[in-house]
Amino acid sequence: MMAMNIERFVSEGKGNGLRALREIKAGEVIHSCEPYAFCIAKDFLKTACHSCLKRDESLSRCSQCKTARYCSVQCQKQAWPDHKRECKCLKRLQPRIPTDSVRLLTRIIFKLLGQSESDQEDLYSIAEHQSHLADMSEEKKEGLGHLCTTLQLYLGEENHDLSQLPPGLDPVSLLARVTCNCFSISDGELQDVGVGLYPSMSLLNHDCQPNCVMIFEGKRLTLRAVRLIRPCEELTISYTDILVTSKERRSHLQEQYHFLCQCTRCTTEDKDCDMLAGEKAAWTSLRDAIPHLEQLQSEQRWEELLKESQALLHRYADVVPDRNIYVLRLLDLAMDACISLGDYETALEYGHRALEPYKLYYSDPHPSRAVELLRVGKLQHYLSRLEEAQGTFTQAYDIMKVTHGTDHALTNEFGVSETKYTAVRSIDYRLDDLSHCSCTNLCLPGNTEQPIKFMHFKNN
Repeated sequence: MMAMNIERFVSEGKGNGLRALREIKAGEVIHSCEPYAFCIAKDFLKTACHSCLKRDESLSRCSQCKTARYCSVQCQKQAWPDHKRECKCLKRLQPRIPTDSVRLLTRIIFKLLGQSESDQEDLYSIAEHQSHLADMSEEKKEGLGHLCTTLQLYLGEENHDLSQLPPGLDPVSLLARVTCNCFSISDGELQDVGVGLYPSMSLLNHDCQPNCVMIFEGKRLTLRAVRLIRPCEELTISYTDILVTSKERRSHLQEQYHFLCQCTRCTTEDKDCDMLAGEKAAWTSLRDAIPHLEQLQSEQRWEELLKESQALLHRYADVVPDRNIYVLRLLDLAMDACISLGDYETALEYGHRALEPYKLYYSDPHPSRAVELLRVGKLQHYLSRLEEAQGTFTQAYDIMKVTHGTDHALTNEFGVSETKYTAVRSIDYRLDDLSHCSCTNLCLPGNTEQPIKFMHFKNN
């Protein structure tokens, strides 16, 4: 059941939304729920349990489809009701794997076909989700058509059941709804391991300085307040990465979610000058080089990545400051490469340089800043700089007790002793867990280039 401290309402200029019925304090849980349907992201099919999303390199796989993997017999049994019909579809297309959106849509279709009235969400049903088909470009509509063709191949003999779907929920309309209303499911270090539909949470509108954040444990979504929320105040989340300029954020939100952001941060172009600080010709060269460097990262060509990113950082050190968003991205890439190559001292240098820009752009309690602090703290701890590590972990903990809560698995890496927080709970940190805390990009029409940090595909 939906928590009674929030309600659905019509937000002026935005359509449907959610608002608080009472005062909600920073760090308070507003709502928590399981997905209506979810699937594992393609990049994590072999390393994440398809039931609880636990990460493991030695998962047992389904004997039939050879695709689904589980960390235990219990998880396999729990997943079977959702996997039963999907299993045949996966087996049919072996060794090909459909995109995340097609696999998620298939699970939604099977759920709708077997749904009873008691399964309906309290505040927002799938039928009420907006498809925005009329707002889409011809190119995006063509992309939806191609995905629907893949869906039909994937369903095989199950295609005949599509005629039994509720009125108005044909495959194209459903796929359009999925691409606008689903959320990426991230792990503790903000890697997107899955995607899921949480119907009532799709009511949340966007703000570039939101008052709420979504955090996941497994596939369970928890909505938490990051500042004091007054009665009748609208609840908001961010749909997009804030480490881009106002113009880019607005352009992306208009293209993907079909609205023009009018938040204070966009209308005042807040922090845009900092984001593009330095000589324009220099940071333009950095911007143009980043796609290639990210490709090296995805291919795990760490030596090449480190050599090229270091050369760029050195070349433009005197003309572009660390707070420039393209230098900041280079620092993160170089840090990842150093960790993967075992050069932890240099990784720590890059991590230190990134902390101030992260503080500038993620000034409110924000998971991204907490994770960056956690990465630096783990490096300090590994390199026996224990006093420095304690200070860094303290900062991370103070953020995460608001954004994640004290019961979250990531927060529980910290022990609490009187008024100080110490990282004594787990000394044997895996250094490889510090790298690659970036987001995977779901293969969806019209959005195959830009990964989004937290919540993918959300609109009303």
